[in-house]
Amino acid sequence: MISATDLRFAYDGAPVLHGVTMTVRPGALVGLLGPNGSGKTTLLRLLAGTARAGAGRVTMDGRDVASMSRQAVARRLAVVPQETQLAFDYTVLEIALMGRYPHLGAFELEGPRDVEIAREALAATGTAHLADRLFTTLSGGEKQRVVIASALAQFEGRGDAAPPGEATPRYLLLDEPTASLDLHYQLEIAALLRRLNDTAGLGIVVSTHDLNLAASLCNELVLLRDGRVVAHGATREVLTPHSVQALYDVHTDISFHDEAGHLTVVPLRPAAVPARHD
Repeated sequence: MISATDLRFAYDGAPVLHGVTMTVRPGALVGLLGPNGSGKTTLLRLLAGTARAGAGRVTMDGRDVASMSRQAVARRLAVVPQETQLAFDYTVLEIALMGRYPHLGAFELEGPRDVEIAREALAATGTAHLADRLFTTLSGGEKQRVVIASALAQFEGRGDAAPPGEATPRYLLLDEPTASLDLHYQLEIAALLRRLNDTAGLGIVVSTHDLNLAASLCNELVLLRDGRVVAHGATREVLTPHSVQALYDVHTDISFHDEAGHLTVVPLRPAAVPARHD
């Protein structure tokens, strides 16, 4: 389990997070919702250990993330950023192989087993047939699936072993994974994440502005505004007109859609925001 306790963070003295506490259980699918500037990306960076909190603590299965090496963290936790910028042209297989870096020593090159694992990760994301294509020639949905494959490649091989008979918990953090995708690819990525959660037991955190994506995909939600947790709990309990208004200052209609099998959110109108007096 990933546990964040009383996290506080500031950029150049400007507070961004104020005492954030949350958990990500193994096998959970957690949606992180909040308006721009609420601290979602910063919180993901703290959970991943790529940023250090000014106060508070993040642990992964009982170990303080700040005390773990970057390689040890990367064997258990992978991050899919909102955008992937490359300095050179790489093939899809080369992108997937980049996920093997936590398992390689200094100046060590990928071996046959690393290539096998990278190809397995591509197969798991439905992109094995693209292995020889240049990453820059792919569609947005294909690129996102390949980046997820690279993240999956981090999880196989040498690393922290679990006790006999137990699976080592793995975690995947995604920042706006469907932000630039059309509706077809949004559904495709959501289906992929759901399948990885079901079959691989990954604990997944998805930061998103898309309330309907979160409603259809996630079994838990964390609502964040102005660096503070507004609500944290089961999706059906947390996703309410009242909580959405508190989060976005918008009135909504939220109901269960029988055919879709999940809550659906219809924005109605902006809520009246009290005037500010400077």
